[in-house]
Amino acid sequence: MILTRDVILHEIAAGRLAIEPLEPDQIGPASIDLHLADEIRVMEGGPDVIQVTEDADYRTVTRVQRIDGSYVLRPGETIHGLTRERLRLPPDVAGWLEGRSRYARLGLMIHVTSGFVAPGVESHQVLEMSNVAGRPLAIHAGVRVCQIVLQRCEGTAVYTGRFARQDRL
Repeated sequence: MILTRDVILHEIAAGRLAIEPLEPDQIGPASIDLHLADEIRVMEGGPDVIQVTEDADYRTVTRVQRIDGSYVLRPGETIHGLTRERLRLPPDVAGWLEGRSRYARLGLMIHVTSGFVAPGVESHQVLEMSNVAGRPLAIHAGVRVCQIVLQRCEGTAVYTGRFARQDRL
């Protein structure tokens, strides 16, 4: 079941859910808006063909770059962004990162395929941002670029994988 504003506020007050920093107006009827931080990871030179195997490491073909002013995302380009907010979910709540319609209508995709936020995470969230528009998009740090929709899990689990405590790109 999707958590609504009153349940989200109750979970925060009880200390089970934490989002830092958080302003009260970020919490909508059934989601929480999240801001883009001031660093992104962009593709850079590397092999002509990237081997998609279990050994693949995105860090070997990307570099971290600060957003000073704006970053122009070209049509067809994908970058990694990071949420300014750090999330801590309890073991019985998971989430889904979703774009905001105002930016989707301009051609900005917020997550390519990995929008799921596992229960028990305690980290900033990585956004795989892609431009599917026919023209460049200027991306700005500090914009409420996405939202997280929270849902109650049947049972409990805690994600302990490679990105469980991610705080940097």
